Amino acid sequence: MTEPRIQALGSHRCELGESPLWHPAEQALYAVDIPRRQILRWRSGQTEPEIWSQDAEPSCLALRAQGGLLVARRDGLFAFGPERGSSERLQPSPFDPARQRYNDGKVDAAGRLWVGTIDDARAPEAALYRLDRDGAQRMAGGITTSNGLAWSPDGRWMYWADTKAHTVFRLGFDAEQGELGEAEAWLRFAPRAPEQPLESYGGRPDGAAVDAEGCYWVAMFEGQRLLRLAPDGQLLQAVELPVRCPTMPCFGGSDLRTLYLTTAREKRPAEELAAQPLAGAVLTLRVAVPGLPAVACTL
Repeated sequence: MTEPRIQALGSHRCELGESPLWHPAEQALYAVDIPRRQILRWRSGQTEPEIWSQDAEPSCLALRAQGGLLVARRDGLFAFGPERGSSERLQPSPFDPARQRYNDGKVDAAGRLWVGTIDDARAPEAALYRLDRDGAQRMAGGITTSNGLAWSPDGRWMYWADTKAHTVFRLGFDAEQGELGEAEAWLRFAPRAPEQPLESYGGRPDGAAVDAEGCYWVAMFEGQRLLRLAPDGQLLQAVELPVRCPTMPCFGGSDLRTLYLTTAREKRPAEELAAQPLAGAVLTLRVAVPGLPAVACTL
């Protein structure tokens, strides 16, 4: 298989880029830079983003059915209006923001927003929440870093990763009721051994997306690669990357065959950054199979 051509989307570099989101009506890509507390937007044809500062760390974005975006931040769930840069808090955080923050989040096919958390102390006390009009409902827990949210195209399965545990779980999903079945370890990746050089470490699962064939694309943080996995867990493709720390893919463009990939440079060694000038960039590559369009949240 020919390796895809990988390019950077302009010269902008995030400290910790996350949650790329393709907006079909605007033909624009959104993302967040968590530690810089920024929301970013690249309009079609632009290589440099518009930037909106936030009062707390934004972790993920979602389309909103009534217009604008939803932003999960450390201090709660907000409605964000790009036309004015306005933010309105809809819900407070369901956790202690001094100890946790929201992390990876996605909208299911019925328009429900699911967002997981990360524990600042790296304790297994993070959880996955379903955000409804009545507030945030805790749906699963017992992990440290919630990531990798995605659904199979038929809606039967939810994928959910604990990055620290190097594990992607698969849960039965009741699409009508928005309920979860038991979590089963779908994929386990080898942790980095003591003294193991990064060059031989495969990384740990971070953000993910599912394509139209039901294959799971996952960014392997510190592994310098992006994996495409079949529904049975078989590795179909490993894309080698020019950066050590990819964070999350999404599909965009008019045909949903442009894959956008956020990356990180936060707290990386100086020699690594010197050797990898694209660290922190949004990377782009063309893929053969389109992704699934983002669903707008009804909240």
